[in-house]
Amino acid sequence: MTSGQTRVVLVGDGRMGTLIREALSADGGFLLLGAYDVDTIGTLATDAPEADLVIDFSNRAALPHVLSYVRRTGAALVSGTTGFDEAEQAQLRALGERGPVIWSANYSLGIAALRRATALVSAALSPWDVEIVETHHNQKADAPSGTAEALRACVDPDGGRPVAYGRQGMVGPRPEREIGMHALRGGTVAGTHEVHFFGEDEEVCLTHRATSRQIFVSGAVAAAKRLLGRAPGFYTFDELMFEG
Repeated sequence: MTSGQTRVVLVGDGRMGTLIREALSADGGFLLLGAYDVDTIGTLATDAPEADLVIDFSNRAALPHVLSYVRRTGAALVSGTTGFDEAEQAQLRALGERGPVIWSANYSLGIAALRRATALVSAALSPWDVEIVETHHNQKADAPSGTAEALRACVDPDGGRPVAYGRQGMVGPRPEREIGMHALRGGTVAGTHEVHFFGEDEEVCLTHRATSRQIFVSGAVAAAKRLLGRAPGFYTFDELMFEG
């Protein structure tokens, strides 16, 4: 270990975990103390060495182990795991009382800009119909994606609008203010998100296409650097990247 290196524990050995491991090594500012997967996650909370930072791109089943580790060590946490329910999200937010924590369904700067644009357009075109379509590779486990749900929250921050997760059969006329959510799966698509606004005789479509998972890796590492040294708290990606 050289002076100034950040000690890291990595959770997750999938595609993102592998790319993050490579990015940390190439950066030179990080020292990887250990990596934990489905077979070794049970030892994380009790046996893993104390690190400055935990990066978790794994599965929601690993959350109790990650929570226990952070509570034990006070390490900062960068989480990109998706599929959490409201109770699990609340546990992550509460973990901010122990140390600096960031969770994001998507660490792309372009997606962060898309969320901001979606909120702006939604406010300007509030009476229009909204449909959100996301496309991912055929190995993605959860649907719709966490990013698609984040975009839905930009359209409906209060959570009061009805949501149709796909449609089938004689569904009848589209209910007012309904938000349509659609998940496409196939091939090796890294991620495409579209937010459609339909008005009378016109349509606005906001689109983001990821051609490589490397954009998410770069964003996660950049967020990690900004998170280190922050006071305990639960931070958003926008707060770290756009608000200094």
